[in-house]
Amino acid sequence: MIERYTYEPMGSIWAERNKFQKWLDVEVAVCEAMNKKGEIPDKDLAIIKKKAAFTVDRINEIEKETDHDVIAFLTNVAENVGKPSRYIHKGMTSSDVLDTAMALRMRESADVILKEIREVRKVLKRQAKKHKNTVMVGRTHGIHAEPMTFGLKLLLWYDEMGRNEDRMKRAKEIISVGKISGAVGTYSNLPPDIEAAACRALKLKPAKLATQVIQRDRHAEFMSHIAVLGGTIEKIATEFRGLQRTDIREVEEYFAKGQKGSSAMPHKRNPITCERLAGLSRVLRANAHTACENIALWHERDITHSSVERVIIPDSCILVHYMLVRLKKILDNFIVYPERMLENLNRTRGLIFSQRMLLGLVDKGITREEAYTLVQRNAMNVWKGEDDFKALLKRDADVMKLLSEEEIEELFDINYFLRHVDKIYKRFY
Repeated sequence: MIERYTYEPMGSIWAERNKFQKWLDVEVAVCEAMNKKGEIPDKDLAIIKKKAAFTVDRINEIEKETDHDVIAFLTNVAENVGKPSRYIHKGMTSSDVLDTAMALRMRESADVILKEIREVRKVLKRQAKKHKNTVMVGRTHGIHAEPMTFGLKLLLWYDEMGRNEDRMKRAKEIISVGKISGAVGTYSNLPPDIEAAACRALKLKPAKLATQVIQRDRHAEFMSHIAVLGGTIEKIATEFRGLQRTDIREVEEYFAKGQKGSSAMPHKRNPITCERLAGLSRVLRANAHTACENIALWHERDITHSSVERVIIPDSCILVHYMLVRLKKILDNFIVYPERMLENLNRTRGLIFSQRMLLGLVDKGITREEAYTLVQRNAMNVWKGEDDFKALLKRDADVMKLLSEEEIEELFDINYFLRHVDKIYKRFY
């Protein structure tokens, strides 16, 4: 089960109180802009700024009658402000408030997500440096390929998380847009300079053009970037799960003292957190798909997107934050078994050197096809369990016509595969 809390401050960003506070911030910003144009007297603005307040309980109580959350909010604020409340929301439509306030909360969420991405990258970089020379076998199609180091896996994830950081910066930028342009985006009651001043106060860019709503391709992009981030988290979690399998057991998710792996089998040490992260990434992708469905609305607006966004945007922001926090804990505490890595590296009895042998034979002047045939026929006999690869090659007369035993030994030097690791690391350190 996922812990029943939302990792502050992300949970507080999407709490009802913050939602209404952001609505109020937008309303006050517009009032200040109108005041500068002489449309709201100074004394009335002063009262608005001093007395404008709300309580969530009172808004909920009013909404039971109005069945309209923005009206319930405005009614509650007006109860506190009094007569000057006639200027609040003047010339505005609900989406002016809702969409601009949503941008503020999504921007706050992006900042929290970015912070956690950077924390994860710090751990990945540290662990990559630590395991720079921890030799293991690389796998393609789940089959042993050639030697590499565990540090290269970690460095790869560090690099990918950097791209996720760049994408979230873009997501923050694309969503940091407000609109105070009225019922169909024509500024019928408030001019563009009011919008510009209010957005400036809120540190948002005014939308160049809107309908009644800010266009939902922005929200879809934000959600898609979160889904891609979730995909990277799943990628890392899936690799840990694979490497923790009993028959591999090269890396293991930390298993705390007193932790239990199974109600039936006391010996079990399961990668439960990695499995959880892999599963939760599916929710992020589903939510991104739903956000894309919200792009197409009827004419200048309908509200098919509204109910959906009340679920998917908070859920995805809170969820990906949770996933990043849990991933950081995994990366901070995983257990590595270097001896097991070397044991597995040698399980195929030298087959990992097949490409080295192929190229070594080609260097002796035969065609690639001829070399491939020589290497493969010996490799297939290793799979059958006849002997180790090097021994079979040394007994192959056709191979020995081209290579000496000393040359074969040289072709079986594992350091050959790792000779450029330092150069790769210099790209990051």
